Amino acid sequence: MQTIEALVATLSGWVWGPPMLILLVGTGLYLTVLLKGMQFRVLPHAFKLIFHKDHGHAGDISHFAALMTALAATVGIGNIVGVATAITLGGPGAVFWMWMTGLVGMATKYAEAVLAVKYREHGEHGMRGGPMYYLAKGANLPSLAWLFALFTALATFGIGNMTQANAVAGNFQATFHIEPWVTGVTLMLLTGLVLLGGIKSIGRFTSVLVPFMIVGYVGAALLVLFLNASEIPHAFALIFNHAFSPAAASGGFAGAAVAAAIRFGVARGVFSNESGLGSAPIAAAAARTNDPVKQALVSMTQTFIDTLVVCSMTALVILTATPWLHGVSAAQLTSLSFAETLGPSGEIIVTVATGLFAYSTLIGWSYYGEKAVEYLFGPRSIRIYRVVFVAVVVVGAMMKLEFVWNFSDLMNGMMAVPNLIALLMLSKVVKQETDRYFKQ
Repeated sequence: MQTIEALVATLSGWVWGPPMLILLVGTGLYLTVLLKGMQFRVLPHAFKLIFHKDHGHAGDISHFAALMTALAATVGIGNIVGVATAITLGGPGAVFWMWMTGLVGMATKYAEAVLAVKYREHGEHGMRGGPMYYLAKGANLPSLAWLFALFTALATFGIGNMTQANAVAGNFQATFHIEPWVTGVTLMLLTGLVLLGGIKSIGRFTSVLVPFMIVGYVGAALLVLFLNASEIPHAFALIFNHAFSPAAASGGFAGAAVAAAIRFGVARGVFSNESGLGSAPIAAAAARTNDPVKQALVSMTQTFIDTLVVCSMTALVILTATPWLHGVSAAQLTSLSFAETLGPSGEIIVTVATGLFAYSTLIGWSYYGEKAVEYLFGPRSIRIYRVVFVAVVVVGAMMKLEFVWNFSDLMNGMMAVPNLIALLMLSKVVKQETDRYFKQ
């Protein structure tokens, strides 16, 4: 078993090495140029479309519910611990490169959603779409479509289930002294209540939970920043200065080279917003719409909200506080940064936020896995998948997960490869759809 764990860890490190990060960001840059920086020009229009309702058209849920389902999956512990990891290992400059990843990732997310809606199809359990469908029907690569679905199904039980349950259980045990099995059973029941109702139930639930948790967390962060307003200019100076120059060692902070800032900023940015992985377009395909570009514009805002809003709030709270200079571990850094200003209530806020973010990721990824399993084994497999997915939550809450984390990272990376191939092959289709929409 140790040999397998070592092999998976090595493969995961290789898959998420510089070539993958260059491919992910490079695809985003290519699409940005191809679409003439569309994500910057039409962002206000995209936000207006979030609340637009296409009545009477094909689809299962509204634009808003589809966006909330995708945000449920992406706004997770990466927005709290991931940002702290980027700063701990890459210095303040990593935040700049995280922002750059988000800006080009908006074009990637847009392209994914255009193709997801264009090539979706009706199924027994509602709309079904995503990379497996545009790989098979658009790029004519059914073998890669099958592999993408397999990698997604496997990743779902790791990054979308056990790791999230474990993070919640660990945080609640440390802060509130709740036994992991209690947290596991509670999460299992709460997940089952939502998941067993299908995408319409998921859409209704995430439409309430996701705005509440994002507004609550951002509001708490803004309170901290208001109380530390004098430190904000210095925080921005650190971010921009160390994006292009090394961050010197100071106190307990070990220092970081520019290469580390780029590497960890890009890696954590991609991990947080998932642009290019191919997960979010599965939710986009369920949207009730008569035009693929409409939902794609809405989906594009997901990366903006995740990386340029939520991640930025975490980063600024950390950099306006002092714990990051004292060698604090990434797992504790965000909590201690909030607590420096808000006292013990700061740690409670972060613990609750972590719980909500992780739970929402459970709900969002459950739908991705459901559609992947349906593609692999047919509609009858969905009911079995839902039962197994819910049961695995308890297992994740109570076990050690280093192997699961590495395996999940590996599967996420393997998802990205066929998805990026499809995006590059079908980029002309994306441009044609875009030009048609804006000419109308």
